[in-house]
Amino acid sequence: MSKLSHFDKDGKAAMVDVSAKDVTERRAVARGRITMKPETLALIREGTADKGDVLGVARVAGIMAAKKTSDLIPLCHPLPIAKVSLTFDLDSDASSVEITAEVKVNGKTGVEMEALTAVSVAALTIYDMVKAADKEMVISDITLTHKEGGKSGTFSSKKEPAPLRSRGMQARPAARAEAVQLNPVPQHVMPNAKREALRHFMEAKRIKPMRWAQDAGVATGTLYGFLQGQIASLSPDDEIKLAKVLNLTPDDLYPGL
Repeated sequence: MSKLSHFDKDGKAAMVDVSAKDVTERRAVARGRITMKPETLALIREGTADKGDVLGVARVAGIMAAKKTSDLIPLCHPLPIAKVSLTFDLDSDASSVEITAEVKVNGKTGVEMEALTAVSVAALTIYDMVKAADKEMVISDITLTHKEGGKSGTFSSKKEPAPLRSRGMQARPAARAEAVQLNPVPQHVMPNAKREALRHFMEAKRIKPMRWAQDAGVATGTLYGFLQGQIASLSPDDEIKLAKVLNLTPDDLYPGL
């Protein structure tokens, strides 16, 4: 086990002296989850919670928390953070929201704690926003998944996410692709018809937005923005990339249309 850096030679807590370190580009990614009742998740997905846009507020809270990490964690250094971004994956089968935070800085120490703090506070904010409807929500699996830069170099967690479970129920096993039966999407023209068709497709195939976007080389914010109604449509190029990684055509992403 490596020597713990937050203790001096006498065993007393001490802030690490980073004055002699070089300024380098550093990046960290953390993940966590909050599990809830299906009807609570529906409030979040549909934007009908009493307090308003749950995920929008949670995103801002996570960003603010990352910037305030040194005020919350005693021995963390104040850092000139260059980027904080949060994404949310709503999983209907597990009745949960998976939160991912990415933090970047050009500095003398890493931003692992900033990423973990962003996830933690975002999860707590989600809890606060919908606690009137569900006080039994569970925050879990907050973990560092990746870091880059600094003396220790690159780290990527080899641990797979814990099995997603609804409270008191085990998540259903993934269905075989050839056995998937999709509910037809109404044929009348609606502005969000393609969005709803894509959601049907992803839920039937049990596709995680963040992983799918990363595998396809599409910006995660673009896919999340479309699914959450913040972007009107995906570009033809992004549709091709998303379909190609699944060995499909773009039309296959929108069953029933």
